[in-house]
Amino acid sequence: MSQRLISRSPDLRRLRDDGYAIEVRAGFLLVHDVPYLSVGRVIQRGVLVSALDLADDATVRPSTHVVYFAGAHPCNLDGSPITQIEHGSGESTLAPGIVVHRSFSNKPGAGYQDYYEKMTRYAAIISHPAQAIDPAATPRTFRVVEADDAESPFEYVDTATSRAGIGAFAESLHGQRIAVVGLGGTGSYVLDLVAKTPVEEIHLYDRDSFSQHNAFRSPGAASVEDLRRQLDKATYFQQQYARMKRGVIAHSYYLDATNVDELREMDFVFLCVDNGDVRRQLVESLEAFGVPFADVGMGVYASERGLGGVLRVTSSTQRRRAHVLDGRRIPFAGDDGNNEYVRNIQIADLNALNAALAVLKWKKHLGFYLDFEKEHHTTYTIDGNTLTNEECA
Repeated sequence: MSQRLISRSPDLRRLRDDGYAIEVRAGFLLVHDVPYLSVGRVIQRGVLVSALDLADDATVRPSTHVVYFAGAHPCNLDGSPITQIEHGSGESTLAPGIVVHRSFSNKPGAGYQDYYEKMTRYAAIISHPAQAIDPAATPRTFRVVEADDAESPFEYVDTATSRAGIGAFAESLHGQRIAVVGLGGTGSYVLDLVAKTPVEEIHLYDRDSFSQHNAFRSPGAASVEDLRRQLDKATYFQQQYARMKRGVIAHSYYLDATNVDELREMDFVFLCVDNGDVRRQLVESLEAFGVPFADVGMGVYASERGLGGVLRVTSSTQRRRAHVLDGRRIPFAGDDGNNEYVRNIQIADLNALNAALAVLKWKKHLGFYLDFEKEHHTTYTIDGNTLTNEECA
């Protein structure tokens, strides 16, 4: 309830995004960790508390300018009490677990327009003397805000989206069931990017072990202990990302004709496999299911002057599928000269770029990003730094 109310109330959301440690409990707004000077000019931290006025699960204009405070009486820089805001004193329990010691009164001529204005005003008055002694004594602590909503897609609140003001666009990603097939270099970066979106589920498919060489072309920094555990990739990455993202599900096996039906219920699939025969089988199945997908690949070669090559993202959606069905854009070759993975030169930055292009395409497909060309085949050529869009719908 707390986080939902905060998300629905622009003033509370602004407080949270500005780094105030706010909490909504039993109809009260609490601002934790507000620094102040106590008697003896010692910096301490207290809690500002205000009753909340609500309508339809969102805040409305505060009906009172008074706030409560849990802590000693704040003092001026010279150690004298700040008397201008005195209102009342004495311990009082406002609700279970909410004990305050005094109340303050500071009323602007027109009252407070919202809780952002009210709470930041009081926080500024109280914390100003403390900040004069220690500039780091700020109420904007950016404390970790854990998600208290069981339906949240994250373990803690996505304050990046709200700070950027792009919640309406992010809504297009909610509820999605995503599969990442293959968790090598590019697949692991796809996971890294998708895990920071509010999709409902991310299904990870890979039976291979997470080995030492994988650590050098995957996001994050695997420890020696991680490598010694010798987990399969699906389990390793599930454990890494479950710390932040809910709904990450490991499938520690390969997909083939016996189990490919598991992809039928997905909203979008990222194919990041290096075997042409497996890719063909998965592509044909996804086409038959009508499930949109993006297939990635890279072909990198070594020359005397450096590494060159091409990154590729080919997608299939209801807008355009012919280029996939006729086999013009997705290579299905085995380990012969036509396999773009045959040399298996992979570098983390190229894996990350390949993954980013695929995730960009997925987000365009859902309307998160503008999509004028509606391209379904994109290549990036290293030597000329060239990005080419084809198969436009």
